[in-house]
This record gives sequence, structure tokens and C-alpha cells, in this order.
Amino acid sequence: MNVQVKNLSSAETEAIASIPLAQINPGDPVRFQNDTIWPMFERLRREDPVHFTPDSEFGPYWSITTWNDIMAVDTDHGAFSSAQGISLDNLENLAEQTRVLESMGRKRSRGGAGFITMDEPEHSVHRKTVTPTVAPANIAKMAPIVRERAGAILDSLPIGTPFDWVDLVSKELTAMTLATLFDFPFEDRRKLTYWSDMITNSPGHGPVQSWMHKAEAMVECFNAFDKLWDERAESGELGADLISMLIGHPETRAMSREQYHGTVVLLIVGGNDTTRNTISGSVYELHRNPGEFEKLRANPSLIPSMVSETIRWQTPLAHMARVATKDVELNGKTIREGDKVVMWYISGNRDEAMIPNAHSYIIDRERPRQHLSFGFGVHRCVGNRVAEMQLTIIWEEILKRFPQIEVVEEPVRSFSPFVHGFESMQVLIPSRL
Repeated sequence: MNVQVKNLSSAETEAIASIPLAQINPGDPVRFQNDTIWPMFERLRREDPVHFTPDSEFGPYWSITTWNDIMAVDTDHGAFSSAQGISLDNLENLAEQTRVLESMGRKRSRGGAGFITMDEPEHSVHRKTVTPTVAPANIAKMAPIVRERAGAILDSLPIGTPFDWVDLVSKELTAMTLATLFDFPFEDRRKLTYWSDMITNSPGHGPVQSWMHKAEAMVECFNAFDKLWDERAESGELGADLISMLIGHPETRAMSREQYHGTVVLLIVGGNDTTRNTISGSVYELHRNPGEFEKLRANPSLIPSMVSETIRWQTPLAHMARVATKDVELNGKTIREGDKVVMWYISGNRDEAMIPNAHSYIIDRERPRQHLSFGFGVHRCVGNRVAEMQLTIIWEEILKRFPQIEVVEEPVRSFSPFVHGFESMQVLIPSRL
């Protein structure tokens, strides 16, 4: 059984071309779920690389779509602030979520309140606190544990019968690694995946049934992490996990619970979605590009290059947002103080002015680490090496076991302009003759 390579129809491309520029809303989650975003971003890079959407469910915002312009925004943390949030938020959804939380005696964290939504110098202080946990020496200690767990996951998979790769492999491996990073109860590790999905989805998508359901899950998550903080702080027995790092550092041990909860959200979502969706994306793209899969089987030393190419190609977090702190001229446009600015990493990663053959999936390209997926500047992803370690290990273990993984139907994609990923993906590992 083989799924056919999905190509955009000429009608879809023509539909994008017919929309007046001022009416293009790049954040429309329907296009992300349907995987019809590509002609839209290609048109914006060509015709209007600094594009203003005056009216949308997210309010007015600028879209930055080319590599160089994205780099200009991402590396200028003085002119572009993260303090008001780092993603496009549906305004009606935010209002409803706030109302439900207030009815429960809770308040919604401003901008998430984790260190990714802090500006300098506060940002660097909090970031440096958790950096040792994801430093190369600690990653090297984690790698054998991740390898053992990856092997166990793969050895448990059904052979000759279709199954959901997202659930049995991608979610499970990332949950195991997150539990290790937090020193979270291992038997409850899938709660971390569940909470991440509850945080990033709205009712009717992912596991979210209603705004009350979402709010209850967030309260459950924060209560669990409050308990872990309190137990470790009271015992004084601090380890090398992320929570102990926050408690043990003089600059973060007195952080507010709102800041702590925001940091938890950042680490859960960042640690879950990037790796999980790249694992799934690599299986999908290698199936769609059998010549590249053959290269990988013939030369497993290409795994690190393939991992980087998939991170570029998949772009697991499609965008990051900022707010201008002053009037800024960018590529002939004036962005006013207070304007929301969205850097579309997913578009910059297909910018052929910077990446040769950007629309092709090439696992042995000359500069595979040339991508925007981890961001740049002070907010560059703190856990990028952990993600790459997991992805490298899982593919080393896959190639030891499975000569082929077939995608048997089109995956169900996330209804989100932020998390660019997969809800489910049916695959089949053929029985060996």
C-alpha cells in the first residue's frame, strides 16, 4: 500500500493568485491543515515580502516571509519585543479562554510569561538557568538512555499491520525525553504530551473538547508542576533536571508562579512539538522521496544531514511573533510602534534566494544546517541539540531494524498556523520475507 505524493492542484495555485494582496491572511489555520500554504508564501516572497493584513481573526499584523527580512527582525531584539506573546492568537478564542479561566478563579498568563516572552536583560538570566540541563555534557549522558528507550519503542511496533506512527513512536519518544528532563514521574509521561496538545489546540481540534476542558487541563498541568517545585524546594534535594535548576538559581528561585507556569508551557511545547513533528515529518518525506530513502539506507552517515534537512523542510513551529517597540523601516515598508510582526520561518526556509533548490527535499545537501527553524538571536531555541540528538538516535535505530516504512494514507495535519505538525499518520512496516 502506498499513499500518492500530494501535489497542489493548479486550481489551488490559481485561487491564491486571484486573491487581492491586502486580503491575504497567511495565518489561516485551514490552509495549514490542508497543506495549501505553499503558493501563498511563494507569492508573498515574490510580490510583497513585508505584508500587512489589516483585518483577521488575529487582529492586524505584518507577515515577514523572506530569509533576510526574517533575520533582520529576529536579531533585533531591541526593536522587536517578545513580551506580548510569540504567536498569532485568535482574539475571540483568547477572550473565551480568559473568561473560562476567570470563572475558575484563575487568570491567563500574559504572553505565556516564560523566558521566551521576556526581553533583555531578564530573558538571558532565565535562559541561562536552564541551559546546563541541555548542554552538550548533559546531552551525552542522556543519549544512551534515549537510545535504549528508542529501541524498546521500535521493537514493540506491529509488523505487517497499519498503525499510527505519531502516537506509537513520535509522541512516545518525546514524552520519555521530556520526563527525563523534568524528572517527571515516568509512568505519567504521556500527560506531558496530552498537556502540550491541550495548550496548543482549540476546541474541536486535537484532544480539546471545550474551553472548560482546555482550562481544566491547564490547571491540572500547573498543579502537577507546582507540586514538583514545592517537593524539591522543601526537601532541598536538587538534581540536574529543569525544575531543580530553576529552584537552585538565585535569579529564578523567587520567580512568580505565573512566570514558572509560562516556563513550563514553553518547555513542554518546545520539547514536544519540535521533535515529535520532525520525527513524523522525516518518515513522511522519506516515503514521498524514495530516492532519498535509498541514499539513507546506503549511507547511514547521512542521518545527521537528513535530520537537519527535515527540520528545515518540516519547520515544526511555523512562525514566531514580535511587537515593534518603535517605528521601523523594513524592505520599503514602515512598521509602526505597537504593530504585531510575524516571522514566517516556514516561508524563509523555502526562500530560494538563500537556499538552492529550496522546494526539494535533499538529505545530502551541501549546507543542511542552514535553516531558520530554531530561530536566531537571543531567542534561538535552547533545546535544539536535544531535538537533534533524539532525531539522530531514533533514525539510527530505525535503520538497524526496518528497511522500509510505508505511509498508507495522507496524514491528518494540525489545525494551527503555529505548530506545523501531524495529528496522526498511518504507516505500515512490511513483513520481512
